[in-house]
Amino acid sequence: MARITVEDCIDKFPSRFELVLVASNRARRLFSGESPTVDKDNDKHTVIALREIASQTITSEQLKNDLIEEYQTTTFAEDEEDLNESDQDNNEEKNISEQLIEDQNNIDDITLENELSEEEKSEEKGSEELPSDIQTEENKS
Repeated sequence: MARITVEDCIDKFPSRFELVLVASNRARRLFSGESPTVDKDNDKHTVIALREIASQTITSEQLKNDLIEEYQTTTFAEDEEDLNESDQDNNEEKNISEQLIEDQNNIDDITLENELSEEEKSEEKGSEELPSDIQTEENKS
């Protein structure tokens, strides 16, 4: 059995926490069936993972990328699709809002026309009544 410790691997990563995350992820991958890059020597998966890190048979960048892929919930392609969908939704909302504004302006125009036509009608009625008033005043004199 090989005596391997975290101190043997710490110089490969800037942080102990990062080393532990990467080593545990590699151990899980070994447990799920990936083949080790060093001899097993009847060691447990955690020891094999630390031995791989210490001997640098797997690059630290590859280990980091494997860890990121493990916890990543969406891919870049899915993110781009989500952006395109949200752009389409925004365009639809913009079109709907423009249509609502246009409809409101049309309603305001119709209301204004109706108010003007009612004023004209009332003015016409008032002007028709005016001569009759004038006639009554003339009759009084």
